[in-house]
Amino acid sequence: MAATITDTNFNFPKQKSVYIGKVREVYNINDDLLVMIATDRLSAFDVVMPKGIPYKGQILNQIATQMMAATEDLVPNWLIATPDPNVAVGHLCEPFKVEMVIRGYMSGHAAREYKAGKRILCGVAMPEGMKENDAFPQPIITPATKAEMGDHDEDISREDIIVKGIVSEADYLVLEKYTRALFQRGTELAAKRGLILVDTKYEFGKTKDGKIVLIDEIHTPDSSRYFYADGYQERQDRGEAQKQLSKEFVRQWLIANDFQGLEGQRVPEMTDEYITSVSDRYIELYENITGKSFEKSDTSNIQERIEKNVTQWMRSN
Repeated sequence: MAATITDTNFNFPKQKSVYIGKVREVYNINDDLLVMIATDRLSAFDVVMPKGIPYKGQILNQIATQMMAATEDLVPNWLIATPDPNVAVGHLCEPFKVEMVIRGYMSGHAAREYKAGKRILCGVAMPEGMKENDAFPQPIITPATKAEMGDHDEDISREDIIVKGIVSEADYLVLEKYTRALFQRGTELAAKRGLILVDTKYEFGKTKDGKIVLIDEIHTPDSSRYFYADGYQERQDRGEAQKQLSKEFVRQWLIANDFQGLEGQRVPEMTDEYITSVSDRYIELYENITGKSFEKSDTSNIQERIEKNVTQWMRSN
């Protein structure tokens, strides 16, 4: 099984600090640039799994950078360069402390809340009479507060975000506008690949000169859920589960093994065979979402490779 990178300890030139997220580790370079390392950590139910998934970080990083290039005409983003398969370098930004979740279909968390009898999610009404995986009449935005590592993201309404001063009303209106534009473009890109973009989340930050930009990842299987368009309606009519591309298969495996991130629950054992199967699924996701063959990077010494590539890029820029 290929080697993985699950934590880092770099010391880049002019490095000032490091932020450790659930999956990414972000290095502040001279309060000017951010070097974002996409690790192979796997997070589900806001819990980081004990073992890494080979090539997962590379896959997330490469999908995100391709999708940013495909949407930069709509929404400015933080990205400057990708000096390594697992690394993105961009402008230092102050992140907004909300995740902009947008849902075109009633799936995942929304479906679980609906089954529990709730008809309001983050202050947004969900129509009566819907089945799991039905399309909403219009995509709905259901924000979440951005959690630190190990904590749960929490649903929050637009009104509470503004009243509590988490985001100003003027900035929030921009976040909503950008979120809808990105989701529309993502829907169009997915359709070209025979996919349906079901739901996703976007994160935004503000540059030092006050510009709101897209940060982190976009339209990856960790941040998004995709269905196969072919046969979607037939499966809905028969009440069957949808064929999907996302890490929901990991969540379902955890649920089947009595784990949903709740207090007192233990993460089930992840065998080498299971880890390889998850890696294979991520490669499948990459190829379906991008339409490109996945080229595995050299994992013989990932830490050394990243340090070399990033340092060389910094010296030449």
